[in-house]
Amino acid sequence: MLTEMVKSAESIAIGGHVRPDGDCVGSCLGVYLYLKKHFPDKQIHVYLESIPEVFQFLKGSEDILHEIPEDKIYDLFILLDCGDAQRLGFSAPLYENAKTSFCIDHHVSNQAFATKNYIEPEASSTCELVYHLLGSDQISEEIAECLYVGIVHDTGVFRHSCTHPSTMCVAADLMEKGVDFTKIITETFDEKTFAQNQIMGYALVNAIQFLEGRGVASYVDLEKMAEYRVQTKQLDGIVNQLKLTKGADLAVFMYELEKGFYKVSLRSTEAVDVSRLSQIFGGGGHARAAGFSISGTFAEILEKVKAAALEQLGK
Repeated sequence: MLTEMVKSAESIAIGGHVRPDGDCVGSCLGVYLYLKKHFPDKQIHVYLESIPEVFQFLKGSEDILHEIPEDKIYDLFILLDCGDAQRLGFSAPLYENAKTSFCIDHHVSNQAFATKNYIEPEASSTCELVYHLLGSDQISEEIAECLYVGIVHDTGVFRHSCTHPSTMCVAADLMEKGVDFTKIITETFDEKTFAQNQIMGYALVNAIQFLEGRGVASYVDLEKMAEYRVQTKQLDGIVNQLKLTKGADLAVFMYELEKGFYKVSLRSTEAVDVSRLSQIFGGGGHARAAGFSISGTFAEILEKVKAAALEQLGK
């Protein structure tokens, strides 16, 4: 499907969601490297917001563009790991003006909004879907690195419920292509800077329990981010750490994007479908990992989340 669409296009843009994570970066760069190798005569560009430093070792990251050219119209726009067009951020006009579009995604909230779509909500990651689209024989070591990064991050190193036997088979094949899996897991998933450890410590110390211990929540505002000298992309991992609280069915972590406006990240057990919960507030994601953005204070937002969670918990 991907190859057929690319063959009929001379100019191709690749884009992913705002605040790109491992799966977004890995899938975008994996497709980019494949296209650059197999279609060298075509004009191919990848557009993403600034990516976390830990992913900048990936081949092709140096080619990522952060601004769109004026009046540029592409024959094909490929969207990766993006549940809706609004989440493209600055590259949305390129998608809107493109002659055709192709979306590859695994978010259950995706409504198949592109011209053509390859959406598999049961897949572990968009990178796993890219693997199947390209085929093992077409995946070089450099592409394998990109895809392995995405799978590792969206499965929480194969711990989340989205991990299936097929996921492990894909990961094994990528490892056989020479991926330094230990280094990737250690340096992109486990390791934190001193500042990241400090802000995580702050968030954990100031966390609160709710729903009689079945929920745990914390937040970081702009002032604290400035005090600890961290940016939003350095807050990865906090919500997952909160979720590890014994007895917690729902973990909520909020960070301030601008004064009074928060990004809310949710993690859950089978007791709460956080994708369905997030959609109430205009967000989306997966059953066990989702999020949304909303205005208000920490206390006000948490009350809304609690009310939505209670409907699912039957209390």
